[in-house]
Amino acid sequence: MVFLTILLLYYFLFGIFRHVNRFAATTRPRVPEPLGRSDAFLEFQQRLSRVAKVNRPVLLIGERGTGKELAANRLHFLSDRWQGPLVALNCAALSPSLMESELFGHEAGAFTGANQRRQGRFESANEGTLFLDEIGLIPMPVQEKILRVVEYGAFERVGGSASVEVDTRIIGATNADMPQLVHTGQFKADLLDRLSFDVLELPPLRERHGDVMLLARYFAERMALELRLGQAPAFDETVIRRMEHHDWPGNVRQLKNSVERAVYQCESDTITEINFDPFGSSQPSEATGPQPASNTEPPAQVDDFQLGDRSLPDAVRELEQHALGQALAKARHHQGNAAKLLGLTYHQFRALYRKHRDEL
Repeated sequence: MVFLTILLLYYFLFGIFRHVNRFAATTRPRVPEPLGRSDAFLEFQQRLSRVAKVNRPVLLIGERGTGKELAANRLHFLSDRWQGPLVALNCAALSPSLMESELFGHEAGAFTGANQRRQGRFESANEGTLFLDEIGLIPMPVQEKILRVVEYGAFERVGGSASVEVDTRIIGATNADMPQLVHTGQFKADLLDRLSFDVLELPPLRERHGDVMLLARYFAERMALELRLGQAPAFDETVIRRMEHHDWPGNVRQLKNSVERAVYQCESDTITEINFDPFGSSQPSEATGPQPASNTEPPAQVDDFQLGDRSLPDAVRELEQHALGQALAKARHHQGNAAKLLGLTYHQFRALYRKHRDEL
């Protein structure tokens, strides 16, 4: 009788445990899964997973189309804040006058049209994550208020004097050269220090060797499913060669658009044409390696240098600094475009920039 009672109790507790586990599995959201197998991609994902669990601000640096928002989503859902809200704000979409109200909210009567109290993004992201895209475009007065939130976890709404306390993790994203913005007085050094506990640099698609066709076939399958084609068309070898040698200035977003256009325009079971640029030619010239985009300017010109009394290493160092400064100025401090102007890969440019950053 005792044995039967213990057995029944065991099955009862086991049933409760299984029910709780099933409930937890269904309530936790699915973490967005990126796709890739290149060394650069896997190294980035490993760093992202490691820092996700540390409750500190993170800065995502990358060219357009590299997947900064997807990375921010993964940082949130892999963190201990996954049950809290993930709130996003594109700082490029708002005028400076609206950004403060959007971030911190406002009290009734704070300005014309403010008929009632409104909660800002910081309050909405309490106990969660606030993703600030294009963070380099935040105006200086708003930066000062964000710095106070980062330091003290409190702020005042626009038109109010009461302190509002929040517990929010900030993830910033940009393709701008943030140290250069600090150098030119466009971004507060103290704020950048606090927002960059760790800086994750998303690799551009041209550096993700082996990922282009993996992603292309995935996008083709999804487009074929959307169009109810049954099976996605295959890629002709010539098209594969062109795709693998293309520079992809728009990165994964450009690849996705190009593949989806090719699938819907294809009238057979094989894709023999692909249009990288809907405004340009549908048949780019054959290439043997990564080529610069067709609309890039010629390499930046550098004034003639005389060796004079300097040693050759000193003259080379000055030449490199001069060329970097010219290219960054012409590219408006977009490092990807500056690399193209100098005829360098993105990683070659980054290595040269790190070498001379303090002198620029």
